[in-house]
Amino acid sequence: MPSAAAPFCLALFQPDIPQNAGTMLRLCACLGLDAALIEPAGFPISDKHFRRAGLDYLDHVDIARHASWRAFEDWRATTGRRLVLLSTGGTTPYVDFAFRPGDIIMVGRESAGAPPETHEAADAVLRIPIRADLRSLNVAVAAAMVLGEALRQTDGFAKGELS
Repeated sequence: MPSAAAPFCLALFQPDIPQNAGTMLRLCACLGLDAALIEPAGFPISDKHFRRAGLDYLDHVDIARHASWRAFEDWRATTGRRLVLLSTGGTTPYVDFAFRPGDIIMVGRESAGAPPETHEAADAVLRIPIRADLRSLNVAVAAAMVLGEALRQTDGFAKGELS
């Protein structure tokens, strides 16, 4: 279960590339953030590529696993936290959004993005402006950019054990 002390939670919706998932969980560990993993994942959680990308950092991140989108939404309803979705279809640039501590920042599947029900449930759908002739950034890079901005806006880098 995510901790009350973490400023943000990164939710991975049905990740399908273990190396990206491991990288994002390592990012959470290093920045003192919680994570939520919405299953099914496209790989076994014990997958060697997942463990290799996360290294021993996976032991330093609080990961809430949810068996389905519905289970995640039921959990989120009990927490009262905003859901902020990153999507190439978003209308608000992430730098124009006012993040609040406690926000859940969600990324979609690498192969298919986030389905319509996640867009409908989101309190905000953000995008990272990129060149019009290109499709998208790597999901781990996108998560790092947006989490960095969220922490900057909320002075999250100045808190806790970050140095």
